[in-house]
Amino acid sequence: MDILEKAQQMEAQGENIIHLEIGEPDFDTPLPIKEAAMRALKAGDTHYTHSLGKMALREAVANFYRDKYGVDLFPEQIIITSGSSPGMLLAFSVLIERGDEVILPDPHYACYPNFVRYLEGRPIFIPVRAETGFKYLPIDVEKAINARTAFIMLNSPANPTGSVLSARDLQELAALGQMIVSDEIYAGLVYGEKQHSILEYTRKAFVIGGFSKVYAMTGWRLGYIIAPQEYIRPQQKLLQNFFISASSFVQQAAITALEDCDSHVTSMVEVYDRRRRYLLERLRKAGIAPPIDPQGAFYVLANVGEYTTDSLSFALDILEKAKIAVAPGIDFGQRGEGHLRLSYANTLENIEEGMNRLETYLNNVKG
Repeated sequence: MDILEKAQQMEAQGENIIHLEIGEPDFDTPLPIKEAAMRALKAGDTHYTHSLGKMALREAVANFYRDKYGVDLFPEQIIITSGSSPGMLLAFSVLIERGDEVILPDPHYACYPNFVRYLEGRPIFIPVRAETGFKYLPIDVEKAINARTAFIMLNSPANPTGSVLSARDLQELAALGQMIVSDEIYAGLVYGEKQHSILEYTRKAFVIGGFSKVYAMTGWRLGYIIAPQEYIRPQQKLLQNFFISASSFVQQAAITALEDCDSHVTSMVEVYDRRRRYLLERLRKAGIAPPIDPQGAFYVLANVGEYTTDSLSFALDILEKAKIAVAPGIDFGQRGEGHLRLSYANTLENIEEGMNRLETYLNNVKG
């Protein structure tokens, strides 16, 4: 956020900034989704819904998981939330007692340890390495498990690394027998890999999902939790107190997203993939690409360790001198230090210009 806010200040002063720091689709929400929301508004769909969400939307989520992953769910296992972050808060709240430990990858999405600490838990960081595609090694995870382990956190496709867990990866992690919370908010944004859900391999799991990334609906604020039945009522009680219910007309639009927007998603994924391949080519030319190509989300974690051990200062300097906004790796944990996260949720033309500027900057640093 420091980078984004500084970039916005510079833009207000007339500077031309290339934004590669933002984890948000640059596409507009598909028209059928917007039209569904407008129809719902005109029909007066502006009141509270059931606290768990509209049954029709929960059924649509269940149908989606059946069709995409071959997983049979009951709508009663699904909670509709005002975005994936509230879903994370609800799920973590019913799983973490004071002093419990949560196993997290390092690097990781920046908010995970903050949620854990807020609930008086203790994050346990497992290094995930570039040479293994930034994936957990099950042996490392197993060594960290003890009587206070509340759950193992997964994120596939992952922020900030773009890594995608394979069927074998998920099977091996599920075989450890622990509760798993799987953040699948980037599900659908995969390139050359088959998408999998943890629910294909264990029912001892929570899934955090949503509509923000794959349907370009960040501002609509809608997500969901899939959980074992015994955890639904405790989460519902929290939701009723904290949030009441998710927006009614947005829920109606989300049904259209799940049922009628596959072609829109396919088109967006094709564009993201072209950008991904171009960005990786330029990063390889600059000598800072990861050793294994990321296969999901819309991020690349570039290794700039030969240039800096202070990624925040480095990112600010790049912004000041090259007019490119990138995310410092330290935002994503200690093992993110020495890296920059670049988002390709921007036009190919802007990515090209951004890489031209970055190459010039790096050449000047080398002298």
